Amino acid sequence: MESLITNAVDSITNLMSNFGVISGVLLIMIESILPILPLGVFIALNVITFGEVTGFIISWISTVIGCMLAFSICRKLKEKFDKKYRKDSKVKKFRKKIDKLSLSSLVLIIAVPFTPAFAINIGAGLSNIDPKRYLLALLIGKLPMVFFWGFIGKSFLESISDPYTMAQIIVMLILAYLVSKVINNFIK
Repeated sequence: MESLITNAVDSITNLMSNFGVISGVLLIMIESILPILPLGVFIALNVITFGEVTGFIISWISTVIGCMLAFSICRKLKEKFDKKYRKDSKVKKFRKKIDKLSLSSLVLIIAVPFTPAFAINIGAGLSNIDPKRYLLALLIGKLPMVFFWGFIGKSFLESISDPYTMAQIIVMLILAYLVSKVINNFIK
């Protein structure tokens, strides 16, 4: 089984190498729109194929662009959504909660590796969140998330058994939160 997985990864990374950086970019951007695809696997493949630094940068930029693309699509549909659910009290309450999220809270939600990005993009796109604020939250919050999936390895179980790796994740989440708090104070 292990050799089968190794052969599959080798084949995929060779194919990605042949197509260059665009293959890594497209994989990540498509995943941002089609949530059934495995983002963690694509980030790990980018890191394996293009190296830790280049793979990280490709994955980070691509996921931010993909999330903004999904956000923009939902923002375009916002008017239709508003007409259909204008009187729904649950929808109003949910949107108010989203609109009131501080930059720090939004960054923290985005930074958690298991938070469904597609749902966040839809919620933010249908809310009244300023697109620049959402972009800033993505730029900060996606850093630890991409770090988690890219540098942690291919298996969540492996990363949990390594206290050093878990410490790195916690430090990255704390740093993302603190940076967003500082920026939030400047925005107010």
